Amino acid sequence: MSLYQWFVFFLIVQVVHGLGTWKLYQKAGRKSWEAFIPVYNSIVLMKIINRPTWWTLLLFIPIVNLIMFPVVWVETLRSFGKNSTADTWLGFLTLGFYIYYINYTQDVTYISDRSLQAKTKTGDTISSILFAVVVATIVHTYFIQPFTIPTSSLEKTLLIGDFLFVSKYNYGARTPMTAVAAPMVHDTIPVIKTKSYLSWPQLPYFRFPGYEKIERNDIVVFNWPADTVYKFFDTSGRSVVKPIDKKSNYVKRCVGVPGDVIQIKNAELFVNNKVLQLPERAKPQHAYFLTYDANTSIDFEYLLKQVNSTEGAGFINESKDTIYIKGLTEEGANTLRSISGIKSVTKAVFKKAEPNIFSGNPTWNSDNIGPINIPKAGETVNLTKDNFSIYKRLINVYEKGNDAKVVGNDVYNNGKKINSYTFQQNYYWMMGDNRSNSEDSRYWGFVPEDHVVGKPIFIWMSWDSNASGLNKIRWDRLFTTVSGEGQPQSYFKYFLGLLALYFVGEHFWKKRKAKQE
Repeated sequence: MSLYQWFVFFLIVQVVHGLGTWKLYQKAGRKSWEAFIPVYNSIVLMKIINRPTWWTLLLFIPIVNLIMFPVVWVETLRSFGKNSTADTWLGFLTLGFYIYYINYTQDVTYISDRSLQAKTKTGDTISSILFAVVVATIVHTYFIQPFTIPTSSLEKTLLIGDFLFVSKYNYGARTPMTAVAAPMVHDTIPVIKTKSYLSWPQLPYFRFPGYEKIERNDIVVFNWPADTVYKFFDTSGRSVVKPIDKKSNYVKRCVGVPGDVIQIKNAELFVNNKVLQLPERAKPQHAYFLTYDANTSIDFEYLLKQVNSTEGAGFINESKDTIYIKGLTEEGANTLRSISGIKSVTKAVFKKAEPNIFSGNPTWNSDNIGPINIPKAGETVNLTKDNFSIYKRLINVYEKGNDAKVVGNDVYNNGKKINSYTFQQNYYWMMGDNRSNSEDSRYWGFVPEDHVVGKPIFIWMSWDSNASGLNKIRWDRLFTTVSGEGQPQSYFKYFLGLLALYFVGEHFWKKRKAKQE
């Protein structure tokens, strides 16, 4: 929905509210016209139901308002003596329209001094849960979101089983675009395994100002632009068109920012004609061919564990003297080269075109791409028949109101011949450090700015499913930062120290309070 459509929808909602409550406003000693004035009517209603004025703000926060609306409906009914269980359920199940019935057919009395305390333990529990859900939803949506690493594409920097806190405020929190969705879940409701949202209506994209921009080499969480899978890791073959903010969450390293020119030559990544220098914590991995003396007994499984190969190895020819290794660092390759019986360890660089490579260029593959200009908001790019495939999806899918295509030797957009296009938003190029085992921009292209979710900042738990007992917990990764200079350092012991001080302090505080009483 466009801003204009949302404005019209908002006005309609105000009229619906006014028509259903104006008599109740009168009975509460207010003017009937106050029920129709946008925003002001909500402020007045909070006074009528004896709730704080700041609750008005919660009614305009997407997702949170879905929780608050039923609360306000029930509170309105109770403010006019409708306290029964039947009244509560009717207010909820009719989406508040039961208030219309009360407004026009019932001679109710306004209770100005009604008690706000729950009359039953169940009611008190429900109120506490609703409050906790509202707070957690605000934190989850606008400040910090928990995230789990599901794949090995950033292996060595982030491991499968790492549990992260992702900051929404570093790059600026994005308001939800999907207006009707279950709070604090992504595209699927746990247990019942069903879709957690309605695709309509959609709110316009908006992002609050952040205090930093995405920089080259930042690790970024974003919505997978090419996502059509029903559920992450779903192998059933089902597909669905998802809203932007309900597409699967991916985490990759940003290796190209708006305005950069990126190119991969023989598995080497160049940005603006220079080899990209990764930070110290990054451990890029590639595929390697290893040849060895077939007459020499070598325990490759043991060796690969020693050099921390992420994917292991497999024989690839009949002579059994060559193996193909995925996920090996240059340091690990050097270690293997020094072992007796191993003839060579050579980085695997593939020359054949890959049919699923980005833009479908027949001369490109995952080790040889580009050069590609990464579009910047407000930047004009020349369009030709030859480079149109690079920008086609951006123009037609990520930028609104376009229908661009090649006709003969020319490019047309919305029926008009064009030779350039000015982009509406920024784009980024994302790749995994585990280059031979990462589904990234090399396959599905650019990440639009409106798909950016946030920045991983902290690992609070790391779980190794292949280990046993207490070794399942990677203790050295607990409470470590994702970015920063030098090698990661665990702050877990400091956390335990602060936790111990808290409980000791609380113990002595209670003893002191007991003596005073």
